[in-house]
Amino acid sequence: MSKRKNIAIMGAGLVGSLLSLYLAKRGHKVDLYERRPDMRKTIIDGGRSINLALSDRGWRALRAIGIEEDVRKVAVPMYGRMMHDEQGNLTYQPYGKEGQAIYSVSRGGLNVALMNLSEPNEDITYHFNQQALDVNLRTNEVQLRNIETDAVETIQPELLFGADGAFSVVRGAMQKTERFNYEQSYLEYGYKELTIPPAAGGEWVLEKNALHIWPRGSYMMIALPNIDGSFTCTLFFPYEGERSFAAIKNDTDLLNFFLEVFPDAVALMPNLAEDYFSNPIGSLVTVKCFPWSYNGKSLLIGDASHAVVPFYGQGMNAGFEDITVLDRMLDKFDGENWEALFKEFESKRKPDADAIADLAVMNFFEMRDKVADPRFLLRKKIETKISEQYPDKWIPLYSMVTFSDFPYSYAMETGRKQDKIMKKVMKHIQSIEDYNKPEVQQLLEEQLVHKEKLKKYQVQEVL
Repeated sequence: MSKRKNIAIMGAGLVGSLLSLYLAKRGHKVDLYERRPDMRKTIIDGGRSINLALSDRGWRALRAIGIEEDVRKVAVPMYGRMMHDEQGNLTYQPYGKEGQAIYSVSRGGLNVALMNLSEPNEDITYHFNQQALDVNLRTNEVQLRNIETDAVETIQPELLFGADGAFSVVRGAMQKTERFNYEQSYLEYGYKELTIPPAAGGEWVLEKNALHIWPRGSYMMIALPNIDGSFTCTLFFPYEGERSFAAIKNDTDLLNFFLEVFPDAVALMPNLAEDYFSNPIGSLVTVKCFPWSYNGKSLLIGDASHAVVPFYGQGMNAGFEDITVLDRMLDKFDGENWEALFKEFESKRKPDADAIADLAVMNFFEMRDKVADPRFLLRKKIETKISEQYPDKWIPLYSMVTFSDFPYSYAMETGRKQDKIMKKVMKHIQSIEDYNKPEVQQLLEEQLVHKEKLKKYQVQEVL
């Protein structure tokens, strides 16, 4: 048991709320400070609630703290992608093996669930409407302004965690210190939230256990199911150009565009114009930085240290895995040298954070350009067969990222090696039946004979 500390967490979002449960379980006193009002009492962030895909890494973090079953009540399983072409034809692609699924959860709904689970703990206190104005990293003092009363106060916790997102105030203070590396990059695409409401009886009007994608080359729309029968849709669209947010100026432009490129969705979206013109355009940013800690008193975690674009569905999962990593390290911690703990944590997580950031951008182009390509779909089927035939040497990259505890960096490196093999194999394949041809099997054996067996990771070993 480490010595009890008074800990402040900046940000009461998903990562901050879950982190509070882990720290309180270890006997620490935790105060969370959130700029926004209490979302359980006030509707906030209208039009910015991209649904999240909860997968194995996230479930592992929830399971370890004993709240998995509570969260499952607000999640909908998605067993694969459902692609919609321009004629409204559907093509289904499973995500993994039979029974494997990612889970659609509302960001707000999950945040509320975590708050409701953590707030009854007497060692956890939420402070809403608290805007961080300044952070003094040398003294660990944080100046806060109460947005409702305009009153300003200064707190001085023993430990400070920055879980305040991609535009973190805590990270902003670290950026002013020496030898701090920081990089941010934006896609030339924004996103806009749209809605497909439920049918009159509360039923889903599309297949509920799938993530729906309308891939259109230079842009796309996706839809994820909600427990109330609705779908949260997100249009990923260029900011500028012939087909872009800038080009759609009125209801007529919008309707003509959707009738042409998303015809099967139009009848399902009675509030299309209202949603489109009232919801803001969100930006898609990747943040990389290092180090994540300062002087053993403060630590960045989640999006504050490694914000990623949403196209691998791993932003939340990576943030939750941060907590799993830190918690495992605390098992071996002597309770005194927090600086050494924070340095070990950031050095272990940095390569994986960079890997999932790069993978997320790569997956954007795959989802946008390739998922409706018959050749791409055939390759996915062939890769599944290879995995079934050589389970100790081959797991598809998506499955390594989504359905395993392989480190992201290991998954990316292994995925690159497998991609080179697949390019060679696919030169000999025109249909699924070609997989069993002797020349294909011989090529696979030649390529896989020198390939290392996949490492059998246990969470403790990974972390």
